[in-house]
Amino acid sequence: MNQKDLINQIGQIRSLMEKSSKFMSISGLSGVLIGSYALIGAAVAYIMLYGFNSQFGYRDHYVNRESIPALLFIAFAVLIVSIGTGYYMAQQKAKKAGQSIWNPTSKALFQAMAIPLLTGGVLALILLYQQNVGMIASTLLIFYGLSLSAASSFSFRELRWLGVLDIVLGLLALCFPGYGIYFWAAGFGVLHIIYGLIVHQRYEK
Repeated sequence: MNQKDLINQIGQIRSLMEKSSKFMSISGLSGVLIGSYALIGAAVAYIMLYGFNSQFGYRDHYVNRESIPALLFIAFAVLIVSIGTGYYMAQQKAKKAGQSIWNPTSKALFQAMAIPLLTGGVLALILLYQQNVGMIASTLLIFYGLSLSAASSFSFRELRWLGVLDIVLGLLALCFPGYGIYFWAAGFGVLHIIYGLIVHQRYEK
Protein backbone atom coordinates (compact mmCIF):
# COMPACT_ATOMS: atom_id res chain seq x y z
CA MET A 1 0.00 0.00 0.00
CA ASN A 2 1.52 3.30 -1.06
CA GLN A 3 1.23 6.59 0.76
CA LYS A 4 -1.55 7.91 -1.51
CA ASP A 5 -3.78 4.88 -0.84
CA LEU A 6 -3.12 5.18 2.88
CA ILE A 7 -4.13 8.85 2.87
CA ASN A 8 -7.32 8.00 0.94
CA GLN A 9 -8.24 5.28 3.43
CA ILE A 10 -7.61 7.56 6.37
CA GLY A 11 -9.84 10.17 4.72
CA GLN A 12 -12.62 7.61 4.23
CA ILE A 13 -12.36 6.45 7.84
CA ARG A 14 -12.48 10.04 9.05
CA SER A 15 -15.56 10.73 6.89
CA LEU A 16 -17.34 7.66 8.27
CA MET A 17 -16.52 8.68 11.84
CA GLU A 18 -17.87 12.20 11.25
CA LYS A 19 -21.09 10.86 9.75
CA SER A 20 -21.59 8.40 12.61
CA SER A 21 -21.27 11.26 15.11
CA LYS A 22 -23.83 13.47 13.34
CA PHE A 23 -27.61 13.32 13.09
CA MET A 24 -28.20 13.16 9.35
CA SER A 25 -31.89 12.22 9.35
CA ILE A 26 -33.07 15.83 9.11
CA SER A 27 -34.90 16.10 5.79
CA GLY A 28 -34.08 18.96 3.45
CA LEU A 29 -37.60 18.89 2.03
CA SER A 30 -39.01 19.30 5.53
CA GLY A 31 -37.04 22.56 5.73
CA VAL A 32 -38.76 23.72 2.54
CA LEU A 33 -42.18 22.83 3.94
CA ILE A 34 -41.49 24.43 7.32
CA GLY A 35 -40.35 27.62 5.60
CA SER A 36 -43.52 27.58 3.50
CA TYR A 37 -45.67 27.20 6.64
CA ALA A 38 -43.89 30.20 8.19
CA LEU A 39 -44.53 32.34 5.11
CA ILE A 40 -48.21 31.37 5.08
CA GLY A 41 -48.49 32.15 8.79
CA ALA A 42 -46.76 35.52 8.33
CA ALA A 43 -49.06 36.37 5.42
CA VAL A 44 -52.19 35.49 7.41
CA ALA A 45 -50.95 37.54 10.38
CA TYR A 46 -50.10 40.50 8.15
CA ILE A 47 -53.51 40.48 6.50
CA MET A 48 -55.23 40.14 9.86
CA LEU A 49 -53.31 43.11 11.27
CA TYR A 50 -53.16 45.45 8.30
CA GLY A 51 -55.72 44.22 5.80
CA PHE A 52 -55.54 43.26 2.12
CA ASN A 53 -55.13 46.78 0.77
CA SER A 54 -52.33 48.00 3.04
CA GLN A 55 -49.00 48.97 1.53
CA PHE A 56 -45.73 47.38 2.57
CA GLY A 57 -43.64 49.65 4.72
CA TYR A 58 -42.45 50.57 8.19
CA ARG A 59 -45.00 50.05 10.96
CA ASP A 60 -44.77 52.47 13.86
CA HIS A 61 -47.58 50.66 15.65
CA TYR A 62 -47.59 47.02 16.52
CA VAL A 63 -50.18 44.66 17.94
CA ASN A 64 -53.26 45.65 19.87
CA ARG A 65 -54.55 43.58 22.76
CA GLU A 66 -57.53 42.24 20.81
CA SER A 67 -55.38 40.65 18.10
CA ILE A 68 -52.96 38.83 20.44
CA PRO A 69 -55.04 35.61 20.88
CA ALA A 70 -55.40 35.18 17.11
CA LEU A 71 -51.68 35.80 16.54
CA LEU A 72 -50.77 33.29 19.24
CA PHE A 73 -53.07 30.75 17.61
CA ILE A 74 -51.35 31.28 14.23
CA ALA A 75 -47.90 31.01 15.80
CA PHE A 76 -48.70 27.81 17.70
CA ALA A 77 -50.44 26.29 14.67
CA VAL A 78 -47.35 26.91 12.51
CA LEU A 79 -45.11 25.56 15.29
CA ILE A 80 -47.11 22.35 15.77
CA VAL A 81 -47.42 21.64 12.05
CA SER A 82 -43.71 22.36 11.56
CA ILE A 83 -42.65 20.06 14.39
CA GLY A 84 -44.96 17.33 13.13
CA THR A 85 -43.65 17.64 9.57
CA GLY A 86 -40.01 17.69 10.66
CA TYR A 87 -40.44 14.66 12.93
CA TYR A 88 -42.38 12.60 10.39
CA MET A 89 -39.97 13.26 7.53
CA ALA A 90 -36.92 12.65 9.72
CA GLN A 91 -38.45 9.39 10.89
CA GLN A 92 -39.10 8.30 7.32
CA LYS A 93 -35.56 9.21 6.26
CA ALA A 94 -34.05 7.32 9.19
CA LYS A 95 -36.27 4.30 8.52
CA LYS A 96 -35.18 4.25 4.89
CA ALA A 97 -31.54 4.27 5.99
CA GLY A 98 -32.20 1.52 8.53
CA GLN A 99 -31.44 3.79 11.48
CA SER A 100 -33.21 4.91 14.62
CA ILE A 101 -34.30 8.53 14.87
CA TRP A 102 -33.74 8.53 18.64
CA ASN A 103 -30.07 7.81 19.37
CA PRO A 104 -27.25 9.41 21.41
CA THR A 105 -26.47 11.89 18.61
CA SER A 106 -30.07 13.08 18.21
CA LYS A 107 -30.37 13.38 22.00
CA ALA A 108 -27.24 15.56 22.09
CA LEU A 109 -28.65 17.68 19.25
CA PHE A 110 -31.96 18.31 21.01
CA GLN A 111 -30.20 19.03 24.29
CA ALA A 112 -28.00 21.60 22.55
CA MET A 113 -31.09 23.29 21.10
CA ALA A 114 -33.21 23.13 24.26
CA ILE A 115 -31.63 25.85 26.41
CA PRO A 116 -31.59 28.65 23.77
CA LEU A 117 -35.09 27.74 22.55
CA LEU A 118 -36.62 27.63 26.04
CA THR A 119 -34.86 30.85 27.04
CA GLY A 120 -36.08 32.63 23.93
CA GLY A 121 -39.62 31.32 24.40
CA VAL A 122 -39.80 32.44 28.03
CA LEU A 123 -38.33 35.84 27.17
CA ALA A 124 -40.90 36.26 24.36
CA LEU A 125 -43.71 35.50 26.83
CA ILE A 126 -42.30 38.06 29.26
CA LEU A 127 -42.14 40.67 26.49
CA LEU A 128 -45.69 39.81 25.48
CA TYR A 129 -46.88 40.19 29.09
CA GLN A 130 -45.13 43.57 29.31
CA GLN A 131 -46.63 44.54 25.91
CA ASN A 132 -43.18 44.99 24.33
CA VAL A 133 -44.52 43.31 21.20
CA GLY A 134 -42.09 45.03 18.86
CA MET A 135 -39.18 43.05 20.32
CA ILE A 136 -40.71 39.58 20.07
CA ALA A 137 -39.78 38.87 16.44
CA SER A 138 -36.15 39.84 17.02
CA THR A 139 -35.96 37.83 20.25
CA LEU A 140 -37.28 34.64 18.68
CA LEU A 141 -35.00 34.98 15.65
CA ILE A 142 -31.90 35.54 17.78
CA PHE A 143 -32.50 32.65 20.17
CA TYR A 144 -33.61 30.34 17.38
CA GLY A 145 -30.40 31.18 15.53
CA LEU A 146 -28.38 30.43 18.68
CA SER A 147 -30.09 27.05 19.04
CA LEU A 148 -29.36 26.14 15.40
CA SER A 149 -25.72 27.16 15.75
CA ALA A 150 -25.40 24.97 18.84
CA ALA A 151 -27.13 22.05 17.10
CA SER A 152 -24.94 22.30 13.99
CA SER A 153 -22.14 20.44 15.78
CA PHE A 154 -24.34 17.35 15.64
CA SER A 155 -25.82 17.71 12.15
CA PHE A 156 -25.30 19.36 8.76
CA ARG A 157 -22.73 22.18 8.72
CA GLU A 158 -25.24 24.28 6.76
CA LEU A 159 -27.30 24.47 9.95
CA ARG A 160 -24.69 26.79 11.46
CA TRP A 161 -25.04 29.26 8.60
CA LEU A 162 -28.82 29.18 8.92
CA GLY A 163 -28.39 29.97 12.60
CA VAL A 164 -25.93 32.80 12.00
CA LEU A 165 -28.18 34.41 9.38
CA ASP A 166 -31.19 34.17 11.71
CA ILE A 167 -29.17 35.88 14.44
CA VAL A 168 -28.22 38.67 12.02
CA LEU A 169 -31.85 39.12 10.98
CA GLY A 170 -32.88 39.16 14.64
CA LEU A 171 -30.40 41.92 15.42
CA LEU A 172 -31.62 43.92 12.42
CA ALA A 173 -35.22 43.41 13.56
CA LEU A 174 -34.18 44.79 16.93
CA CYS A 175 -32.88 47.91 15.21
CA PHE A 176 -35.97 48.27 13.01
CA PRO A 177 -38.93 46.93 15.03
CA GLY A 178 -41.41 48.33 12.55
CA TYR A 179 -40.23 45.75 10.02
CA GLY A 180 -40.51 42.84 12.45
CA ILE A 181 -42.99 40.81 10.41
CA TYR A 182 -40.76 41.05 7.32
CA PHE A 183 -37.67 39.88 9.21
CA TRP A 184 -39.78 37.09 10.71
CA ALA A 185 -40.90 35.94 7.26
CA ALA A 186 -37.33 36.13 5.92
CA GLY A 187 -35.77 34.25 8.86
CA PHE A 188 -38.32 31.53 9.50
CA GLY A 189 -39.62 31.34 5.95
CA VAL A 190 -37.22 32.25 3.14
CA LEU A 191 -34.01 31.12 4.84
CA HIS A 192 -35.57 27.79 5.81
CA ILE A 193 -36.61 27.16 2.22
CA ILE A 194 -33.13 27.98 0.91
CA TYR A 195 -31.51 25.81 3.59
CA GLY A 196 -33.84 22.90 2.81
CA LEU A 197 -33.12 23.09 -0.92
CA ILE A 198 -29.35 23.15 -0.30
CA VAL A 199 -29.48 20.14 2.04
CA HIS A 200 -31.71 18.23 -0.35
CA GLN A 201 -29.41 18.97 -3.29
CA ARG A 202 -26.19 18.09 -1.47
CA TYR A 203 -27.16 15.11 0.68
CA GLU A 204 -30.40 13.57 -0.57
CA LYS A 205 -30.02 13.23 -4.33
